[in-house]
Amino acid sequence: MKRVVTKKLVPGMVLADNVYTFNNDQLILPKGYTLDDKAITKLAFYSIINVLVEDESELSNIIETRSYSERLRDTPEFQEFKHDFEDCAENFKDVINDIVRDNKPLLVKDLIHPIYGLIEKGRGPSNVFDMIHSLRSYDDATYTHCINVALISNIIGQWLKLSEEDIEIATQAGLFHDIGKLLIPGEIITKPAKLTPDEYSIVQTHPQQGYQILKNLNLSEHVKNAALMHHERCDGTGYPLHLMGPQIDFFAKIVTVADVYDAMTSARVYRGPLCPFIAIQMFESEGLQKYDANIIMTFLQNIVNTYLLNRVRLNNGQEGEIVFINRDHLAKPTIKCDDKYIDLSVNNSLYIEAII
Repeated sequence: MKRVVTKKLVPGMVLADNVYTFNNDQLILPKGYTLDDKAITKLAFYSIINVLVEDESELSNIIETRSYSERLRDTPEFQEFKHDFEDCAENFKDVINDIVRDNKPLLVKDLIHPIYGLIEKGRGPSNVFDMIHSLRSYDDATYTHCINVALISNIIGQWLKLSEEDIEIATQAGLFHDIGKLLIPGEIITKPAKLTPDEYSIVQTHPQQGYQILKNLNLSEHVKNAALMHHERCDGTGYPLHLMGPQIDFFAKIVTVADVYDAMTSARVYRGPLCPFIAIQMFESEGLQKYDANIIMTFLQNIVNTYLLNRVRLNNGQEGEIVFINRDHLAKPTIKCDDKYIDLSVNNSLYIEAII
């Protein structure tokens, strides 16, 4: 084994020892873990200066155990989804820039059709989330984020049993919700450090700017409202207008849930993607105050089911399979680790750190 500084780590290296936080109270990555870009980002986020890795000569003696996401990435279905996702993102980028910069006409169906193609290739909500989760190596660029939010908004619409027409409105609302960010300086959007108060105030103008871009386009008023209202919260703590629940457009409420979930579980310039169960726990703790009760409960009760039987790693380094969803504590399912069952709802010190 050898010690390597974090900035010189490359994907494929294997950890020769557990990596803990500085006070040794939390396992960051376990021994034997094969590093990828996400894991290296995580080490940098926790300010880990160096780690022990296996020598290449020793790796031949190590049996590779690949995660579900790693196996999924090798399938023809994922490769096709990834190719189409990238084409969709590139097309969306080109069309939106033409609209924002050159005031060219918007042909909505040309943008929505590829989104529905991705949903069809995902073969059901559960698989779509698996696909999105396995694409988390992308950074949180506005274009890919908008596509993810469109996909998630579409699925939420299905779970809410909306009409096909309303599901398409939800999908459009998700796709266009962050268009105002294209008018925010790139150095602010991609800044890896904490924003200054002035910079944060500039970012908070993107809902109004998005609405201004969309207001004269041939789109549903719900889609325009979603651009304006997706940062509003039902308890009045959102922005830019501090609206209360009944004042917020229904489709904006759908996009809000999709937006927050994707933002939390996507990579950022300052951190890797967070575990979906961390997002679920956050929604559980504040959801009924800040989000539409029917939308958030429908989302949470269905999203946890998409991760049933997934293999996960707990914060103490144990790995196991999700075998039971606790309806009273959705972020705290029961995990089967070897022949032992761990009910996270009665183990307050344990939580799901990563889906593997």
